[in-house]
Amino acid sequence: MTTGADTSAGAAPVVDAGPKDAGPKAEAVSTVDTAPTAPAADLELPELETLSIEILDGPIGVLRLNRPHRMNSQTVRMFHEYGAAALALRDSGLRALILTGAGERAFCAGFDLDEIEVITRMGVREFLAFQEAATGGIQAIRHLPFPVIAAVHGAATGGGLALALAADIRLAAPTAKFSAAFVRVGLSMGELGTSYTLARLVGPGRAAEIGFTGRLVDAAEAERIGLVNRVVPSDELFDEALAMARLIATNSPGGVRLSKRAIQRNQEISSYAAALELENRGQALLTRTADMVEALHAFKSRREPRFTGQ
Repeated sequence: MTTGADTSAGAAPVVDAGPKDAGPKAEAVSTVDTAPTAPAADLELPELETLSIEILDGPIGVLRLNRPHRMNSQTVRMFHEYGAAALALRDSGLRALILTGAGERAFCAGFDLDEIEVITRMGVREFLAFQEAATGGIQAIRHLPFPVIAAVHGAATGGGLALALAADIRLAAPTAKFSAAFVRVGLSMGELGTSYTLARLVGPGRAAEIGFTGRLVDAAEAERIGLVNRVVPSDELFDEALAMARLIATNSPGGVRLSKRAIQRNQEISSYAAALELENRGQALLTRTADMVEALHAFKSRREPRFTGQ
C-alpha cells in the first residue's frame, strides 16, 4: 500500500451545530427520486475507530480521519471503515460532505508502515481481497451522491492523495503537500484509483511526472496545476469548506446530485453523443420535480427558492 512524508500542518477547527429542517415543501408534480427523504437527524451511524462523523446544520456532514497521533495514516481497518461510513451516509439526506483529517499535522500521510507487516504476510488471494476492500472504500466515498469537499492540511501522500482525489472539490491550507509516493515503496501509481483521477485532473503529462518521481507538490503548485481548487489560510480552512458546503446546499438537491453524476459519468464514457444522452436524461427527470416548480415560482416572486429534494 502507500506511505507519505512527515509534514506539519494547521488545524481544522470543529464547528458544533445541529441539523435543521430543509423548509416547507413545494406542491409536487412528480416523485422522481433525485434526493433522499430520510432526515439526517435520524441517521444511524456505524461504530468507527479510525474515522468520526459529525452532522452539522444544513444538513452538512463531516467525515474526519481520526488518527492524529499517526498523521491520520491509513490502516486495514480504516479502509473498511471508509465503506461503512459511505454506506451509512449515502441515503442520509446530506447536502454535502466535508472530508478532512483530525489534528494539526496532516490530512492523511498514506498507509501506516507499522501495519505493513500485516500485508506482507497475506497470500495473493487474501491480499487481493484486501486491495478490493481498500479501493472499494475510496470508490464508495467518490460515488456518494452529494458533493464531497476535501479540506487538506499537511501531508496528503500516497493513499492520502488518492483519498483527496476522490473528493469533488479540494481546498488546501498553505501547509498542504501532495505526493504519489507509491514508487518510493516499490509499488506503482496504479493504486487506489490515483492513475485515473490524477491524470484527469492535471493531465497525463503532469500526472506522469508526479507519479514517476514521487516528489512533493506544495500547495501553491497544486493550485497552479489544478490539483486543488484554491489555497486558503490554515485557520480558515474548515470554515471555507463549510461555507462552500452551505452555498451548495442552497441549490436544488436533485440538480446538484445529477450535476455530480454527469461530471463523473462523462469522464468515463467515450463519446460526445453519449455525454449528451446522459445530460438529456438527467434534465428530463429534473423538469418533473417539485423543486423545478418551486424554483420557477421563486424566480417569478423574486424570492429565494425553498428546495426540498422532491
